[in-house]
Amino acid sequence: MERIAVVSGASAGIGRAIARRLAADGARLVVNARRADRLEELAKKIGADRVAVVAGDAGDRAVVDAMLDAAVERFGREADLVVVNAGRGLAGSVFTSDESQWEEMVRTNVVGAARLMRAAAERMVRGRDPESDKQWLDHPRDIVVLGSNVGRHISPFSSMYGATKFAVGALGEALRREIGPRGVRVTLIEPGIVRSEFQGVAGYDPGTFGEFMERVGPVLEPEDIARTVSFIASQPTHVHVNDVVIRPTRQEYP
Repeated sequence: MERIAVVSGASAGIGRAIARRLAADGARLVVNARRADRLEELAKKIGADRVAVVAGDAGDRAVVDAMLDAAVERFGREADLVVVNAGRGLAGSVFTSDESQWEEMVRTNVVGAARLMRAAAERMVRGRDPESDKQWLDHPRDIVVLGSNVGRHISPFSSMYGATKFAVGALGEALRREIGPRGVRVTLIEPGIVRSEFQGVAGYDPGTFGEFMERVGPVLEPEDIARTVSFIASQPTHVHVNDVVIRPTRQEYP
């Protein structure tokens, strides 16, 4: 895979697994997250010559621009695979969740994701006219957006978080319709339960949620999502896997 990939939220969980899988596939990487030490550790494991680290808040436009600029500065060309993964969860509904955390979650999950989608799209379509330029068939360009199955099937136990992922799904589909004709593939992946540090950070009760995971398990691992991204990115340029819901086999709800 001769790709230049940008992965936000790459310090842990799904983002870290995606970065490692794409590196194993042969991609060169720009990785982003707030925790610089975790990114440096990841870069060392992959090979520092193949990874550029851009630490910072993925919701900040300057950091978004720095990620995309790093691809050009380090590897000589624009990224052709951008994984919009940075985000956070929040336990509870519009009725029960911690209202003091709403704005930060919306900023990260929706505004930050939209900024990265927009900036990536601007660069990927620059100078490309689908009516006169068919060279896009020679080289794939992908924007892969991480949503959630609770963004498609809203659960009352995580409806504030689910609402942000519903929004991300709408933004991704609208962007697909807008830039797909210009040769850019926009894909939404909506995972079910994935075992990672996400649940603890989101504030889910470890007892109740742990029982749920045991009941529907084995649950997904970050590597399962990474393998899905690898499959999507490896398709011929005229083939677009644009919408994926992936769950543990025994997860019937949500």
